Amino acid sequence: MAPQIPPAPPTGPSRPGASEENLPMPSRNPLPLSASQEAQVREVFNARVRNLCADEIKAFAECARTRTFTIPFACRALSHAMNSCMLSHATPDEHDRAREDWFAQRQMRFREREKKERRKMEQEKFHREWWGLPERDPEDVKRELEKLALKERIGGGYGRSRRGEEQEVRERGEDGKT
Repeated sequence: MAPQIPPAPPTGPSRPGASEENLPMPSRNPLPLSASQEAQVREVFNARVRNLCADEIKAFAECARTRTFTIPFACRALSHAMNSCMLSHATPDEHDRAREDWFAQRQMRFREREKKERRKMEQEKFHREWWGLPERDPEDVKRELEKLALKERIGGGYGRSRRGEEQEVRERGEDGKT
């Protein structure tokens, strides 16, 4: 007769959903971003880490400036110091701070984009006047201004207050009424 193996104690919680209560939230900013927005967050993150390790990076660059193939040998200690500094500062917490900075800069980016688009429209208008070209269709200009008023999309959609306005814009565009 085969020896009896005692049943293993349960590894999970006895009630469903209890494991989620004990697990920490992986990020303080769980909102999904598009690939280009995540790339912008990575740029902010990398810039923050480079700023924190600026002295080590500068020391390594000074060592490597006059060398070619001897860099790995002559600057090994500086290279290790630079890499260890960057690894010590490249943490999930630092990434979360970079993401928070990116969200804090949303309004500034929106104003810059709006200013740039308005300047572009003014330049195009001047160009048309200067060369005697016909003016643009007022409906096209109005559509561009409405599009410019829409906020940046975060997490796959506009904010709650913008959804109704976006629907109104679509309906007016389809009906052709103003």
